[in-house]
Order: sequence, then C-alpha cells, then structure tokens
Amino acid sequence: MYYSAKLKNFKNIKHCFFSRKGGVSRGVYKSLNCGRGSKDLKINISKNLKYVSKKMQIQVKNLVLMYQTHSNRVIEVNKNNYTKKINSDAVITKVNGLALGVVTADCVPILLYESKKKLIGCIHAGWRGAYLGIIKNTILKMRQISKNNKIYASIGPCIGKKSYEVDLNFFKKFISKSKKNIKYFSYKNKSKKLFNLRKFVNDKLLEQKVVLDHVNHDTFKEKNNFFSFRRSTILKQNDYGRCISVIRLI
Repeated sequence: MYYSAKLKNFKNIKHCFFSRKGGVSRGVYKSLNCGRGSKDLKINISKNLKYVSKKMQIQVKNLVLMYQTHSNRVIEVNKNNYTKKINSDAVITKVNGLALGVVTADCVPILLYESKKKLIGCIHAGWRGAYLGIIKNTILKMRQISKNNKIYASIGPCIGKKSYEVDLNFFKKFISKSKKNIKYFSYKNKSKKLFNLRKFVNDKLLEQKVVLDHVNHDTFKEKNNFFSFRRSTILKQNDYGRCISVIRLI
C-alpha cells in the first residue's frame, strides 16, 4: 500500500495506491487482482474488492470502478448513476461515502482532490488516453464544478522509462503531434526508443496548473509489488492482474 505525501495532509479524504499484495487470487493473478476484465475467478476478484473496500472503510457497493477503454471520456458520479456501468477513463464526484477506483497494470493511475468544493477524482492514463486528452478533460470538468479552485494530483506507480520500449511508429505518432514531444523519448537502438510515460503525464498535469506529487515505482521492474501487462506479454502469460488505486471523501 502506497500513499501520496500531499494527499495524506487532508483529513477529509482517504486514499491508497494498492500493491498486488493482500488478496486471494492465484497464479498470474497473485494476489490482489482487482481487474474485473481479467480472466481471474470472479469470486476471487469479488473477495479482493471486499478487502480493498474494508481498507477504505466503505461498503463494497460504494466502490465505483470504471470500464476503462483508453479513451478521453470523463464522467461525474452522483447518487443516481454510481451503481450503473460507467464507460470512461476518469471519474469525479463530490458525494460523501463514495470511493472512486482505477485499475492499472503499467498505465498511470492519477488520484485528484479539489479542496474548495471537496471534489475527488481518478484517472486511468495510458499513453493513448494521455495522448487523446484525458487529463485536460478531467481537470476542465472539475473546474466547471468548482471555479478558482486548487487541485492536487498524485501520480501513482506505473511503467518506468527504462522499461517502456516502443517502436518508431509510436515515436513518429507523438512527434507528428508536437515536435516538443521528443523530450519524452531516448535512444534504445535503431528500431526502438524508450518512452517516459510518467514524465508525459506529469507535464500534462502541470499544464493544467495542479499541485503535484509522485508515488514513484516502476510496475514492470517491481514484479513482487505490481502487476504489469508488458511483463506478462514478454513472459507469454495468457493474462495479467490489475492493481487498484482508490480515493474517497470522508
């Protein structure tokens, strides 16, 4: 379990970037797999989510998760829609007693808190969602609800720069959007680059003038602590688990 130094200063929120430890799943999903989209046993995922809910001191029915699709779609969660299927890659709420969760396995989990109107949020930021504007969309939606606000963001564990190898087509896609994006890449070999996803997400948040900190861990390298889609692919495993990051208003 990992925590943001800045978010811990606020008494009216509770948050956690959970590791892969503490659950009941087995095999490639060992042990706290919270990915409902995985092929893990549903009963194990249910038990894992109950464990997370207990740690967050809420009922499991009040833990709001998204059906994530690497989009730039943001949804405000309220008392009328929190039990329905939420297709988005970011959620925000000002409802006390609800917890917002994001599941990741190399992508970037971002937890958000707006201190004026007591608004929380979380973002699933893979390269595609970040590229498409999920971060900007989320912050703008929060500012529509609370003007002249102060938003705090924490970037959680994700794949590190030295672990994120990409091909030249990927590189060209980013450079074609902006030549300034070259700063997020370094040389690997003639056909590969290394991409700094954390830095890319960091800068997208800073562009929106939020107060920012990091829980800086490499999900690919730290196999005992985190699930990793890329590591599972390299090992030719048929699936992978997902870690969860959660924030709630008290």
